[in-house]
Amino acid sequence: MGHTLAEKILMRNTGAENVQPGDIVITRPDKVAFLDIYFPFVYKQFKEMGFKKLADPDRVLIIEDHEIPTSLREDPWSLTFSHKFAEEFGVKNHLVGKGIGHQLMAEMRFAKPGSVIYVTDSHTTTYGAVGSFATGIGYTEMAAVLGTGKMWVRVPAAIKIQIDGALPKGVYSKDIILQVLGDLTASGGTYKSLEFCGTTVDSLSVDARLTMSNMAVECGGKVGLFAPDAKTCEYSSVEQESVAWLQFDDDARYERGLHYDAATLVPNLSCPQYVDNVHPVSEKEGLEVNQIFLGSCTNGRLEDLAVAAQILEGHHVPARVKFIVTPASVAIYRQAVKLGYIQTLVRAGAIVTQPFCSLCQGRGSGLLSDGEVVLGSHNRNFLGRMGSAKSLIFLGSPATVAASALRGKITDPREVLE
Repeated sequence: MGHTLAEKILMRNTGAENVQPGDIVITRPDKVAFLDIYFPFVYKQFKEMGFKKLADPDRVLIIEDHEIPTSLREDPWSLTFSHKFAEEFGVKNHLVGKGIGHQLMAEMRFAKPGSVIYVTDSHTTTYGAVGSFATGIGYTEMAAVLGTGKMWVRVPAAIKIQIDGALPKGVYSKDIILQVLGDLTASGGTYKSLEFCGTTVDSLSVDARLTMSNMAVECGGKVGLFAPDAKTCEYSSVEQESVAWLQFDDDARYERGLHYDAATLVPNLSCPQYVDNVHPVSEKEGLEVNQIFLGSCTNGRLEDLAVAAQILEGHHVPARVKFIVTPASVAIYRQAVKLGYIQTLVRAGAIVTQPFCSLCQGRGSGLLSDGEVVLGSHNRNFLGRMGSAKSLIFLGSPATVAASALRGKITDPREVLE
């Protein structure tokens, strides 16, 4: 009997000869990271548990991305604990102001194919795009794994999601994952390993796969995994032979499967106020928007900025539309400037921020008022997440976001890409 991708990674990490869904295994994570909104809690919990040192400082990262720049009264106090922890316990990987942690983990090659990673944030599933068993944990679990170097996990059952064929023009990986989430519903993947394959998947860039793994958690997924290929290995700087073991087995045990013909997919929207409330963009066309947000750990990467710049080149968004752009990392920001994408977006009326979690977390500039409508490329549209609970949050691809910014109303990107 074969094994799922999740099972293979956990077997290799733990040395188990065989595992099956429901088994409890003790992993030794390759990397763990905690983010700024949890600094005080991790620090205090670590102390209260009686730990005097880290099990392995070289495997630990501290990342500041939510509270940079500070926006709430206690943010400066919270940030002091990152430096206290790093200095007291010898953490060398302390990333400050370099971008969103989930982008940095993949971009800076901390996440690699076959690795096991835990981070204090639900969107840790992002690194499954490069073949990492990566999932979010709470601050108490983080304190424990920092001190012991070990973490238990229940082996998840898996859902195989196969997409085949060429994507139509105007349809992107964000549209694929929104379709999947709409079909599975918000609880349909709870504690499952979502494993993506098919000829469409093979054609996607690593950036596009990161978008899909990022949102695997929105249906409750424990991880969202892609088998590493040549693109993955180039992105993560590993030899393909070293990860040849991490491929799909024809006889692996999957709880269920979903199969999509890419030719039938269309631009999608996640509509207020649940991520799984998914409809084709065409059903909501014409609704006026007050604000557009392009960014986040879901869709703030270079190819996202590129498609937006392509659509907005030579145009300007309506004066009444607030258009906020947040690159996912400093490296992406610099490259986007070098290629002229940022200049194009600024000329189109964009307010470009420094790389951080930005409006997605409802902390930075751009909060919404009663009755305002926002369309963003991020991952959640929960009630009140971006300001007033009486605002309406739609989610779409960067192309849908840019096309809607251009016209000041929800617009099918295929109309402007023709």
